Amino acid sequence: MIKNVIFDFGKVLVQFEPEYMTSRFIDDKDDIELVSKVLFDRLYWDRLDEGTISDKQVIEESCKRLPLRLHKAAEDIYNNWVYNLPEICGMRELLQKLKSNGIRLFLLSNISKNFAEKSGDISILSYFEKCIFSAVCGYTKPSLEIFNHLFEQCDIKAEESIFIDDSQINIDGAKKAGLSTYLFDGDSKKLEAFLITNKIL
Repeated sequence: MIKNVIFDFGKVLVQFEPEYMTSRFIDDKDDIELVSKVLFDRLYWDRLDEGTISDKQVIEESCKRLPLRLHKAAEDIYNNWVYNLPEICGMRELLQKLKSNGIRLFLLSNISKNFAEKSGDISILSYFEKCIFSAVCGYTKPSLEIFNHLFEQCDIKAEESIFIDDSQINIDGAKKAGLSTYLFDGDSKKLEAFLITNKIL
């Protein structure tokens, strides 16, 4: 019996669109494209998820690749991207239904210390009993270590839990850890139907 639902964050609960986040501070289309490509480069973000690079270093390294006129905007974008993550339609309501049905909710995300420090400002996260952030715990998905850390920190069992993520690699890692899984495609209604069919909701 499933008692716990574990969600990923980006592209599951909220949209994560670099060009949208950049457009909140820059108007020119070409500049938006350039800053998005540089500032959200996996070169930095994989290390942010691991906790092996600082926010200051990301800004400094990004600015080296951008013209001086865009440095201030790049810093503003980086310092505020966590506040420019529109929720995926229907997900807040789904969390409410799960919680009302007595399901325990947890979050497991590959994400930076910067986000973790500001996560209290993200209202949708208030539905979760506990949030596990990769840069804070020192492990990243899809490693077995992060799932074991999740089980220990949240005091839950794999066989009583389902993990929802938009990445097949992470889903595969969760399966190896003994979790039931659901590969999210952006459709909250389809996910809700799955949860109902499987008597989770």
